[in-house]
Amino acid sequence: MKKYIGIAVLSTFIACTNSQQQQSAETDTTSTKTAAATTPVELADPEIENIYNGYISLKNALVNSNPAASKTAAAALVKSLNSHEGCENTALIAEKIAGTDDLKSQRKDFTALSSDVIALFKHADLKAGKIYVQHCPMANNGDGGDWLSSEAKIRNPYYGDEMMECGNVLEEIQTAAVK
Repeated sequence: MKKYIGIAVLSTFIACTNSQQQQSAETDTTSTKTAAATTPVELADPEIENIYNGYISLKNALVNSNPAASKTAAAALVKSLNSHEGCENTALIAEKIAGTDDLKSQRKDFTALSSDVIALFKHADLKAGKIYVQHCPMANNGDGGDWLSSEAKIRNPYYGDEMMECGNVLEEIQTAAVK
């Protein structure tokens, strides 16, 4: 039984590593085009835009493996979430992140937080830019984890420098005119 679990874990790691190499090669050839074409995300509702910006700050702090910055970003996100009706439970998750210095715990709670905000932004009125729903199959002990990004390039908040490019884009949220 242990042998099969080890093989499954190794297979997942190899798949993710191969995905990283393929994506890295693709990114190298298109990075200049993508960087020039990226439009900042702009949402119609200022409250929802504040939530998005706070979420991205938290995601970036986790990418940088900085628990202190994650706490600060999560605390600001709590305020934005509490100001938007229906986001009170999501604010509680952000409070958990803001209440710990443990990076592993912050990343674990980030999974539930991301699930909630992804649902919010799939129904938000996007005026400009694209929001990318991204996924890492290795996060959370192989259960996977999703997050949002303003760019297609993978910057993994679940592993930071350990596996920065592990993941893929699942979906693009964009303005109704582009769809």
